[in-house]
Amino acid sequence: MTRTTRGGGLDGDPGTGFLHEVRDAVSARTGLLVIGVLLVQLAFIASYIGAFHKPAPHRIPIAVTGPNAQVTEQAVERLRALPGEPLKPRAVRDEAEAVQEIRERGVDGALIVDPRAPGDRLLVASAAGGSLAQALEEVVGAAEQAQKRTLKVEDVVPGAAGDARGLSSFYLVVGWCVGGYLCASALAISAGAKPANPARALIRLCVMLLYAVAAGLLGAVIAGPWLDALPGSVLALWGLGALLVFAVGALTLAFQGIAGVVGIGLAIIVVVVLGNPSAGGAYPYPLLPGFWRGLGPVLPPGAGTFAARSIAYFKGNGAGGPFLVLAAWAVVSAAVTLLLSLLRQDRSNRDRHLARVAAGLRS
Repeated sequence: MTRTTRGGGLDGDPGTGFLHEVRDAVSARTGLLVIGVLLVQLAFIASYIGAFHKPAPHRIPIAVTGPNAQVTEQAVERLRALPGEPLKPRAVRDEAEAVQEIRERGVDGALIVDPRAPGDRLLVASAAGGSLAQALEEVVGAAEQAQKRTLKVEDVVPGAAGDARGLSSFYLVVGWCVGGYLCASALAISAGAKPANPARALIRLCVMLLYAVAAGLLGAVIAGPWLDALPGSVLALWGLGALLVFAVGALTLAFQGIAGVVGIGLAIIVVVVLGNPSAGGAYPYPLLPGFWRGLGPVLPPGAGTFAARSIAYFKGNGAGGPFLVLAAWAVVSAAVTLLLSLLRQDRSNRDRHLARVAAGLRS
Protein backbone atom coordinates (compact mmCIF):
# COMPACT_ATOMS: atom_id res chain seq x y z
CA MET A 1 0.00 0.00 0.00
CA THR A 2 1.37 3.43 -0.94
CA ARG A 3 1.45 6.30 1.51
CA THR A 4 2.29 9.96 1.33
CA THR A 5 5.49 10.94 3.15
CA ARG A 6 6.08 14.38 4.47
CA GLY A 7 7.27 16.56 1.63
CA GLY A 8 6.94 13.65 -0.73
CA GLY A 9 4.67 12.75 -3.62
CA LEU A 10 1.50 10.73 -3.63
CA ASP A 11 3.48 7.63 -4.59
CA GLY A 12 5.59 7.89 -1.45
CA ASP A 13 8.67 9.14 -3.24
CA PRO A 14 10.11 12.03 -1.20
CA GLY A 15 11.76 13.32 -4.35
CA THR A 16 8.45 14.30 -5.91
CA GLY A 17 5.77 16.78 -4.94
CA PHE A 18 2.07 17.18 -5.65
CA LEU A 19 2.58 19.54 -8.59
CA HIS A 20 5.03 17.10 -10.11
CA GLU A 21 2.43 14.35 -9.80
CA VAL A 22 -0.18 16.54 -11.50
CA ARG A 23 2.18 17.33 -14.37
CA ASP A 24 3.06 13.67 -14.68
CA ALA A 25 -0.58 12.49 -14.60
CA VAL A 26 -2.01 15.21 -16.87
CA SER A 27 0.26 16.02 -19.77
CA ALA A 28 -0.10 19.15 -21.88
CA ARG A 29 -1.61 17.03 -24.66
CA THR A 30 -4.15 15.55 -22.25
CA GLY A 31 -5.03 19.01 -21.02
CA LEU A 32 -5.63 20.22 -24.56
CA LEU A 33 -7.83 17.19 -25.25
CA VAL A 34 -9.88 17.91 -22.11
CA ILE A 35 -10.34 21.52 -23.22
CA GLY A 36 -11.36 20.24 -26.66
CA VAL A 37 -13.96 17.94 -25.10
CA LEU A 38 -15.34 20.88 -23.12
CA LEU A 39 -15.63 22.97 -26.28
CA VAL A 40 -17.43 20.13 -28.10
CA GLN A 41 -19.81 19.78 -25.16
CA LEU A 42 -20.60 23.49 -25.15
CA ALA A 43 -21.05 23.47 -28.93
CA PHE A 44 -23.46 20.53 -28.56
CA ILE A 45 -25.56 22.42 -26.01
CA ALA A 46 -25.53 25.65 -28.03
CA SER A 47 -26.38 23.92 -31.31
CA TYR A 48 -29.30 21.85 -30.03
CA ILE A 49 -30.84 24.59 -27.90
CA GLY A 50 -30.20 27.17 -30.62
CA ALA A 51 -32.02 25.04 -33.19
CA PHE A 52 -34.94 23.90 -31.03
CA HIS A 53 -35.62 26.54 -28.39
CA LYS A 54 -37.89 28.73 -30.53
CA PRO A 55 -39.23 27.01 -33.67
CA ALA A 56 -41.03 29.41 -36.00
CA PRO A 57 -42.43 28.93 -39.51
CA HIS A 58 -40.47 30.60 -42.29
CA ARG A 59 -41.59 30.55 -45.92
CA ILE A 60 -43.29 27.16 -45.78
CA PRO A 61 -44.10 26.22 -49.41
CA ILE A 62 -47.88 26.00 -49.86
CA ALA A 63 -50.06 25.66 -52.94
CA VAL A 64 -53.24 27.72 -53.28
CA THR A 65 -56.20 27.14 -55.58
CA GLY A 66 -59.74 28.44 -55.89
CA PRO A 67 -62.70 28.37 -58.28
CA ASN A 68 -61.07 30.93 -60.56
CA ALA A 69 -57.78 32.76 -61.09
CA GLN A 70 -58.95 35.96 -59.37
CA VAL A 71 -59.96 34.23 -56.15
CA THR A 72 -56.76 32.19 -56.16
CA GLU A 73 -54.53 35.23 -56.64
CA GLN A 74 -56.31 37.15 -53.89
CA ALA A 75 -55.72 34.25 -51.50
CA VAL A 76 -52.06 34.04 -52.53
CA GLU A 77 -51.54 37.74 -51.89
CA ARG A 78 -53.28 37.52 -48.52
CA LEU A 79 -51.02 34.68 -47.38
CA ARG A 80 -47.91 36.33 -48.82
CA ALA A 81 -48.63 39.48 -46.81
CA LEU A 82 -48.69 37.70 -43.45
CA PRO A 83 -46.17 39.29 -41.04
CA GLY A 84 -42.82 37.50 -40.76
CA GLU A 85 -43.27 35.59 -44.06
CA PRO A 86 -44.37 32.30 -42.46
CA LEU A 87 -45.63 31.00 -45.82
CA LYS A 88 -44.41 30.86 -49.40
CA PRO A 89 -47.69 30.54 -51.34
CA ARG A 90 -48.05 29.94 -55.05
CA ALA A 91 -51.08 29.40 -57.27
CA VAL A 92 -51.91 26.06 -58.88
CA ARG A 93 -54.71 25.18 -61.31
CA ASP A 94 -56.88 22.93 -59.14
CA GLU A 95 -57.01 20.59 -56.16
CA ALA A 96 -55.64 17.65 -58.16
CA GLU A 97 -52.49 19.61 -59.01
CA ALA A 98 -52.19 20.73 -55.39
CA VAL A 99 -52.32 17.13 -54.13
CA GLN A 100 -49.78 16.12 -56.78
CA GLU A 101 -47.44 18.91 -55.65
CA ILE A 102 -47.68 17.66 -52.07
CA ARG A 103 -46.99 14.05 -53.05
CA GLU A 104 -44.02 15.12 -55.18
CA ARG A 105 -42.66 17.19 -52.25
CA GLY A 106 -42.92 20.43 -54.18
CA VAL A 107 -44.99 22.00 -51.39
CA ASP A 108 -45.76 21.09 -47.79
CA GLY A 109 -49.49 21.87 -47.91
CA ALA A 110 -52.29 23.33 -49.96
CA LEU A 111 -55.16 25.73 -49.30
CA ILE A 112 -58.35 25.00 -51.22
CA VAL A 113 -60.40 28.21 -51.28
CA ASP A 114 -64.19 28.15 -51.74
CA PRO A 115 -65.85 31.59 -51.36
CA ARG A 116 -69.31 29.99 -51.55
CA ALA A 117 -68.69 27.98 -48.35
CA PRO A 118 -68.25 29.36 -44.82
CA GLY A 119 -64.69 28.07 -44.73
CA ASP A 120 -61.78 26.66 -46.71
CA ARG A 121 -59.79 23.40 -46.63
CA LEU A 122 -56.13 22.90 -45.79
CA LEU A 123 -54.34 19.83 -47.13
CA VAL A 124 -51.27 18.72 -45.16
CA ALA A 125 -48.80 15.81 -45.17
CA SER A 126 -48.04 14.81 -41.59
CA ALA A 127 -45.62 12.17 -42.92
CA ALA A 128 -43.24 15.03 -43.75
CA GLY A 129 -43.21 16.00 -40.06
CA GLY A 130 -46.00 16.36 -37.55
CA SER A 131 -44.70 19.69 -36.29
CA LEU A 132 -44.70 21.08 -39.83
CA ALA A 133 -48.33 20.08 -40.42
CA GLN A 134 -49.26 21.59 -37.05
CA ALA A 135 -47.48 24.85 -37.89
CA LEU A 136 -49.32 25.10 -41.20
CA GLU A 137 -52.64 24.54 -39.46
CA GLU A 138 -51.89 27.26 -36.90
CA VAL A 139 -50.70 29.87 -39.41
CA VAL A 140 -53.40 29.30 -42.03
CA GLY A 141 -56.04 28.90 -39.32
CA ALA A 142 -55.20 32.31 -37.88
CA ALA A 143 -55.33 33.86 -41.34
CA GLU A 144 -58.73 32.29 -41.99
CA GLN A 145 -60.04 33.40 -38.63
CA ALA A 146 -59.03 36.97 -39.44
CA GLN A 147 -61.30 36.68 -42.50
CA LYS A 148 -64.16 35.32 -40.33
CA ARG A 149 -63.84 31.95 -42.01
CA THR A 150 -63.37 28.40 -40.73
CA LEU A 151 -60.72 25.90 -41.75
CA LYS A 152 -61.01 22.15 -42.26
CA VAL A 153 -57.72 20.20 -42.23
CA GLU A 154 -57.21 17.03 -44.30
CA ASP A 155 -54.12 14.86 -44.07
CA VAL A 156 -53.43 13.60 -47.60
CA VAL A 157 -50.14 11.85 -46.72
CA PRO A 158 -50.46 10.60 -43.14
CA GLY A 159 -47.64 8.93 -41.26
CA ALA A 160 -47.69 5.23 -40.45
CA ALA A 161 -49.34 4.08 -37.23
CA GLY A 162 -45.94 3.16 -35.80
CA ASP A 163 -44.25 6.40 -36.84
CA ALA A 164 -45.13 8.91 -34.13
CA ARG A 165 -44.94 12.48 -35.51
CA GLY A 166 -42.82 11.28 -38.43
CA LEU A 167 -39.69 10.81 -36.29
CA SER A 168 -38.84 7.20 -37.18
CA SER A 169 -36.98 8.28 -40.33
CA PHE A 170 -34.88 10.68 -38.29
CA TYR A 171 -34.01 8.12 -35.61
CA LEU A 172 -33.12 5.55 -38.26
CA VAL A 173 -30.75 8.05 -39.86
CA VAL A 174 -29.22 8.96 -36.50
CA GLY A 175 -28.55 5.27 -35.86
CA TRP A 176 -26.92 4.86 -39.24
CA CYS A 177 -24.74 7.94 -38.65
CA VAL A 178 -23.64 6.70 -35.21
CA GLY A 179 -22.65 3.37 -36.71
CA GLY A 180 -20.71 5.10 -39.48
CA TYR A 181 -18.45 7.22 -37.30
CA LEU A 182 -18.05 4.55 -34.58
CA CYS A 183 -16.95 1.92 -37.11
CA ALA A 184 -14.52 4.34 -38.74
CA SER A 185 -13.19 5.36 -35.32
CA ALA A 186 -12.61 1.73 -34.39
CA LEU A 187 -10.72 1.16 -37.64
CA ALA A 188 -8.61 4.29 -37.09
CA ILE A 189 -7.61 3.77 -33.44
CA SER A 190 -7.77 -0.01 -32.98
CA ALA A 191 -4.83 -1.72 -31.25
CA GLY A 192 -1.80 -1.77 -33.46
CA ALA A 193 -3.23 0.69 -35.98
CA LYS A 194 -0.64 2.86 -37.67
CA PRO A 195 -0.93 6.00 -39.81
CA ALA A 196 -2.65 4.82 -42.96
CA ASN A 197 -0.47 4.06 -45.96
CA PRO A 198 -2.32 3.63 -49.29
CA ALA A 199 -2.87 -0.09 -48.79
CA ARG A 200 -4.13 0.35 -45.23
CA ALA A 201 -6.36 3.28 -46.23
CA LEU A 202 -7.91 1.23 -49.04
CA ILE A 203 -8.47 -1.72 -46.69
CA ARG A 204 -10.19 0.54 -44.15
CA LEU A 205 -12.45 1.98 -46.84
CA CYS A 206 -13.33 -1.51 -48.09
CA VAL A 207 -14.14 -2.68 -44.55
CA MET A 208 -16.20 0.48 -44.10
CA LEU A 209 -18.10 -0.32 -47.30
CA LEU A 210 -18.88 -3.87 -46.18
CA TYR A 211 -20.02 -2.59 -42.80
CA ALA A 212 -22.21 0.04 -44.49
CA VAL A 213 -23.93 -2.57 -46.67
CA ALA A 214 -24.73 -4.73 -43.63
CA ALA A 215 -25.76 -1.78 -41.43
CA GLY A 216 -27.99 -0.34 -44.15
CA LEU A 217 -29.84 -3.62 -44.63
CA LEU A 218 -30.30 -4.37 -40.94
CA GLY A 219 -31.49 -0.83 -40.18
CA ALA A 220 -34.02 -0.94 -43.02
CA VAL A 221 -35.34 -4.32 -41.86
CA ILE A 222 -35.68 -3.17 -38.24
CA ALA A 223 -37.50 0.06 -39.16
CA GLY A 224 -39.67 -1.61 -41.80
CA PRO A 225 -40.80 -5.25 -41.56
CA TRP A 226 -39.71 -5.83 -37.96
CA LEU A 227 -41.10 -2.80 -36.10
CA ASP A 228 -43.51 -1.71 -38.85
CA ALA A 229 -42.48 1.92 -38.23
CA LEU A 230 -41.70 2.89 -41.81
CA PRO A 231 -43.52 1.81 -44.98
CA GLY A 232 -41.91 2.07 -48.40
CA SER A 233 -39.31 0.02 -50.22
CA VAL A 234 -36.91 -1.87 -47.96
CA LEU A 235 -34.51 -2.12 -50.91
CA ALA A 236 -34.49 1.67 -51.37
CA LEU A 237 -34.00 2.25 -47.63
CA TRP A 238 -31.17 -0.29 -47.71
CA GLY A 239 -29.45 1.65 -50.47
CA LEU A 240 -29.90 4.91 -48.59
CA GLY A 241 -28.57 3.41 -45.37
CA ALA A 242 -25.51 1.89 -47.05
CA LEU A 243 -24.66 5.18 -48.76
CA LEU A 244 -25.22 7.22 -45.58
CA VAL A 245 -23.17 4.93 -43.33
CA PHE A 246 -20.30 4.83 -45.81
CA ALA A 247 -20.39 8.61 -46.31
CA VAL A 248 -20.19 9.26 -42.55
CA GLY A 249 -17.51 6.60 -42.09
CA ALA A 250 -15.40 7.93 -44.97
CA LEU A 251 -15.80 11.45 -43.60
CA THR A 252 -14.50 10.27 -40.21
CA LEU A 253 -11.52 8.51 -41.83
CA ALA A 254 -10.74 11.65 -43.84
CA PHE A 255 -10.76 13.84 -40.73
CA GLN A 256 -8.64 11.26 -38.91
CA GLY A 257 -6.16 11.38 -41.76
CA ILE A 258 -6.03 15.17 -41.51
CA ALA A 259 -5.87 15.63 -37.73
CA GLY A 260 -5.21 12.21 -36.18
CA VAL A 261 -7.37 11.22 -33.21
CA VAL A 262 -8.63 14.82 -32.99
CA GLY A 263 -10.19 14.28 -36.41
CA ILE A 264 -12.71 11.89 -34.86
CA GLY A 265 -13.91 14.76 -32.71
CA LEU A 266 -14.18 16.95 -35.81
CA ALA A 267 -16.37 14.31 -37.45
CA ILE A 268 -18.62 14.27 -34.38
CA ILE A 269 -18.92 18.06 -34.58
CA VAL A 270 -20.01 17.90 -38.24
CA VAL A 271 -22.38 14.92 -37.92
CA VAL A 272 -23.73 15.19 -34.37
CA VAL A 273 -23.26 18.76 -33.13
CA LEU A 274 -24.21 20.46 -36.40
CA GLY A 275 -25.89 17.72 -38.41
CA ASN A 276 -28.48 16.26 -36.05
CA PRO A 277 -30.24 19.44 -34.88
CA SER A 278 -30.37 20.74 -38.47
CA ALA A 279 -31.58 17.44 -39.95
CA GLY A 280 -35.27 18.35 -39.96
CA GLY A 281 -36.21 15.55 -37.59
CA ALA A 282 -38.13 17.04 -34.69
CA TYR A 283 -38.61 20.30 -36.61
CA PRO A 284 -38.45 20.26 -40.43
CA TYR A 285 -36.37 22.88 -42.23
CA PRO A 286 -39.02 25.66 -42.49
CA LEU A 287 -39.33 25.73 -38.68
CA LEU A 288 -35.61 26.03 -37.92
CA PRO A 289 -33.60 29.25 -37.49
CA GLY A 290 -31.74 30.47 -40.56
CA PHE A 291 -28.31 28.97 -39.80
CA TRP A 292 -29.61 25.45 -39.20
CA ARG A 293 -32.22 25.75 -41.96
CA GLY A 294 -29.50 26.40 -44.52
CA LEU A 295 -27.04 23.88 -43.10
CA GLY A 296 -29.32 20.87 -42.76
CA PRO A 297 -29.80 19.87 -46.41
CA VAL A 298 -26.04 19.75 -47.14
CA LEU A 299 -25.03 17.58 -44.16
CA PRO A 300 -25.45 13.78 -44.05
CA PRO A 301 -28.14 13.62 -41.29
CA GLY A 302 -30.35 16.18 -43.03
CA ALA A 303 -29.97 14.64 -46.47
CA GLY A 304 -30.59 11.18 -45.02
CA THR A 305 -33.72 12.22 -43.09
CA PHE A 306 -35.31 13.95 -46.09
CA ALA A 307 -34.53 10.99 -48.35
CA ALA A 308 -35.83 8.43 -45.84
CA ARG A 309 -39.17 10.25 -45.54
CA SER A 310 -39.38 10.53 -49.32
CA ILE A 311 -38.82 6.79 -49.72
CA ALA A 312 -41.22 5.85 -46.93
CA TYR A 313 -44.17 8.08 -47.85
CA PHE A 314 -43.65 9.91 -51.14
CA LYS A 315 -42.55 7.10 -53.51
CA GLY A 316 -39.02 8.49 -53.55
CA ASN A 317 -40.07 11.90 -54.88
CA GLY A 318 -37.55 14.57 -53.93
CA ALA A 319 -34.90 12.07 -52.83
CA GLY A 320 -32.58 12.65 -55.79
CA GLY A 321 -30.93 15.76 -54.38
CA PRO A 322 -30.21 14.23 -50.95
CA PHE A 323 -28.75 11.12 -52.59
CA LEU A 324 -26.39 13.34 -54.60
CA VAL A 325 -25.36 15.15 -51.40
CA LEU A 326 -24.53 11.85 -49.69
CA ALA A 327 -22.69 10.56 -52.75
CA ALA A 328 -20.60 13.73 -52.82
CA TRP A 329 -19.64 13.31 -49.15
CA ALA A 330 -18.74 9.66 -49.77
CA VAL A 331 -16.64 10.23 -52.90
CA VAL A 332 -14.81 13.34 -51.67
CA SER A 333 -14.09 11.86 -48.24
CA ALA A 334 -12.79 8.60 -49.69
CA ALA A 335 -10.62 10.53 -52.15
CA VAL A 336 -9.20 12.70 -49.35
CA THR A 337 -8.43 9.60 -47.27
CA LEU A 338 -6.53 7.95 -50.14
CA LEU A 339 -4.77 11.18 -51.16
CA LEU A 340 -3.50 11.81 -47.64
CA SER A 341 -2.19 8.26 -47.42
CA LEU A 342 -0.29 8.73 -50.70
CA LEU A 343 1.20 12.03 -49.53
CA ARG A 344 2.18 10.44 -46.22
CA GLN A 345 3.88 7.56 -48.05
CA ASP A 346 5.77 9.97 -50.32
CA ARG A 347 6.94 11.94 -47.29
CA SER A 348 7.97 8.75 -45.51
CA ASN A 349 9.91 7.52 -48.55
CA ARG A 350 11.60 10.91 -48.87
CA ASP A 351 12.59 10.90 -45.20
CA ARG A 352 14.06 7.40 -45.49
CA HIS A 353 16.01 8.43 -48.57
CA LEU A 354 17.41 11.49 -46.81
CA ALA A 355 18.31 9.35 -43.80
CA ARG A 356 20.23 6.92 -46.03
CA VAL A 357 22.02 9.81 -47.72
CA ALA A 358 22.95 11.29 -44.35
CA ALA A 359 24.18 7.91 -43.11
CA GLY A 360 26.30 7.53 -46.24
CA LEU A 361 27.87 10.96 -45.75
CA ARG A 362 28.72 10.17 -42.14
CA SER A 363 30.35 6.92 -43.14
